[in-house]
Amino acid sequence: MTRDLVRPRLAAAAVHAYTACGSVLAFLIVLAAVDHEPVRALWLGLIALIVDGTDGMLARRLRVKELLPWFDGARLDDIVDYLTYAFAPMVLLWTGHYLPSGALGTALAVVPLLASCYQFCRTDAKTDDHFFLGFPSYWNVVAFYAVVLPVNPTVLGGLLLLLSVLVFVPIRYLYPSRTRVLHGANLLLTGVWLACYAVILAQMPHPHPAVVALSLAYVGYYVSLSLWLTVRARGSHASSDPAVTASPSEPVAG
Repeated sequence: MTRDLVRPRLAAAAVHAYTACGSVLAFLIVLAAVDHEPVRALWLGLIALIVDGTDGMLARRLRVKELLPWFDGARLDDIVDYLTYAFAPMVLLWTGHYLPSGALGTALAVVPLLASCYQFCRTDAKTDDHFFLGFPSYWNVVAFYAVVLPVNPTVLGGLLLLLSVLVFVPIRYLYPSRTRVLHGANLLLTGVWLACYAVILAQMPHPHPAVVALSLAYVGYYVSLSLWLTVRARGSHASSDPAVTASPSEPVAG
């Protein structure tokens, strides 16, 4: 290795170490959940969100894939995301008794884990134009609102089942840091949501309703824009299909 490559490769390795810290955060979230400290668990979840939202940018800027081609950073990212976005949040919901009691609550916690196993193994889970295909396993966000809001355990269980089904439905969800459409607005609004997340936790157990409403408005924006872009993309594909665009009198080449 030449001396000129030592520093860039060390910097690239540091980015991978930064990503790997997410696994430690997941472990600490589980410990907080077991200790019945949901707010502490959510603070750790916020740190995990920030790490996940910045490590990819750092990796691209520091040319990590080029400098360390033998190390699969995408696989590391998927492992950490599964732990912090799926496994740890389900532990939090189960240990905190936010789900129905008994075997039903256990089953409801297991279903999202299995659905996310499927999603994280799909090669097209992230599209070439930077969307998530299917509900992107934001179980950490579900856990956040389950702790912050007085959600009935049965209602929460139903929501988990619905979102687990949506993992398999090919809706294109925004990838806030990479989707090109309204990229600047998406980054800004995501930053506002993260700020609301922190303010809400600081105000627990009685967060200000306006701050909660503002955070929920971002969720509405995210879902609405994702659905609109999905419909628009399907309409664009349909209009480019010769079978659709040909007039009735014109035969379609076969």
